[in-house]
Amino acid sequence: MQRSFIAKRFRAQSGGLARDSEALRRYDDVIDLSIGDTDLITDSRIIDAAFRDARAGYTHYGDPKGDPELIDAIRRAWREDYAQELSPDEVIVTASSCLGMALVMLATLDPGDEAIVFSPYFAVYREQIELAGGVCVEVPTYAEEDYAIREDRLRAAITPKTKLIVFNNPVNPSGMAYGQEVLEFLVRIAREYDLLIAADEIYTAYLYEGTFRPIRTLPGAAERTITLNSFSKNFLMTGWRVGSIIADPELIRTVNRINGALVYTAPSVSQRAAIEALALRESIRREYVTKYRDRVFYAAERIEKIPYLSLCRPRGTFYLFPDIKKTGLTSARFCAELLEKAHILVSAGHVFGQTGEGHFRIACTVDDARLREAFDRMERLSF
Repeated sequence: MQRSFIAKRFRAQSGGLARDSEALRRYDDVIDLSIGDTDLITDSRIIDAAFRDARAGYTHYGDPKGDPELIDAIRRAWREDYAQELSPDEVIVTASSCLGMALVMLATLDPGDEAIVFSPYFAVYREQIELAGGVCVEVPTYAEEDYAIREDRLRAAITPKTKLIVFNNPVNPSGMAYGQEVLEFLVRIAREYDLLIAADEIYTAYLYEGTFRPIRTLPGAAERTITLNSFSKNFLMTGWRVGSIIADPELIRTVNRINGALVYTAPSVSQRAAIEALALRESIRREYVTKYRDRVFYAAERIEKIPYLSLCRPRGTFYLFPDIKKTGLTSARFCAELLEKAHILVSAGHVFGQTGEGHFRIACTVDDARLREAFDRMERLSF
């Protein structure tokens, strides 16, 4: 096909994340630490519930806004976990939180509106913002400052065109997690400048210090916060493609309208599985999330012993974001050499924004033996 037929906004090479299938085919012993797809299978109780409901007839289109039973389950879990009431009009079920964030951008951004992201950031934020006609504005955070969100940098990035702040907590890719003081500061800034906060909170179970608090539960935050949740990571349900948005009813109505033009509704069977997942959430956290915590801490200890790497200790998620500046290589070149010399596949830091350069991301989503082998291979390298 002639390049001229491709929309101009897609002619540049994508800077997002995708599994490198060619690299996986090239070596038969590749250890893939690149994609955040949990290696453990969804709990059998969730699978059994989905099969039961599929056989009972939940194989048709459902309510475009989401299975009413799932919406009630989301509201009940939110009330029990965070002591905040939600109305049914404040919740919509989406076919993944990735789609959810795209829907939020389409619903809120007019062409030229600016959305602030904290770099390093989840790579697809930029494309989601730009697909909606918005402008992605990066506010840098740095490993040597423990990824602190500095007020002077944030204020300097805000202009009359700024519409919203994207806030991911805990953070993919850095593994950082922010506490009450930062949440209060962001709410204060949002109120002062009349901004929205798009809160990406899909790793809430993977918090290793303190107790997670959603930003919308702070005083005065709910009316300007859009909360995105997912069953992918907290419930090991990446392939089921189901998430949710919690927001003001008017925004939910707009999101539902846009969603109707894209997928109409999230998969019915996946939504039934999500109902069971919420009922089992405490059990799932105990049985599975601790495995990833142990892997993350193990990986951090191994990285700290490798001379050419340094690390800001993770506080959440199952990612690590080592610094490679000692090697003198770009993140793309380092990752290429890691693949060629050690047959380890990771994600280059530059795709996560300006301050991602000089780093690479590890997803601790392989079993203990393969994770150990990966670091054994890294230790044998020199740069």
